[in-house]
Amino acid sequence: MPAERLTIIYDGECPFCSAYVTLLRLREAGRLVELVDARSDDPRVAEAQAAGIDLDEGMVILWGGRRYTGAQAVHVLALLSSTGGVFNRIQRWLFRSPRLASVLYPWLVRGRRLWLHLARRRRIGGPEKF
Repeated sequence: MPAERLTIIYDGECPFCSAYVTLLRLREAGRLVELVDARSDDPRVAEAQAAGIDLDEGMVILWGGRRYTGAQAVHVLALLSSTGGVFNRIQRWLFRSPRLASVLYPWLVRGRRLWLHLARRRRIGGPEKF
């Protein structure tokens, strides 16, 4: 049976977001993964925004016919990622619990916002949100 495609919509200009989705090793776990930059004109980005999702507040995972956002998204990724490597073991330990993911994820979002501000990069929502 072919593996189900996992789509991750994330901020491609954020080095932390990019490193996170790269280091997950989802393909090693047998996943078909498609990375979508939230700053692109991909129709799935527009669909997420039309559904009221603020992509400045977190990534979006499309998997199993469902959409997961923010803390739910990192929780799902923790469960789906490979167990190999130090990074994967740490992130699985941190985010395998939905409760812990919901406590930690807002701090990751704050760190991303701070980095964008210090690096003088605009948020996904546009320059008016800088």
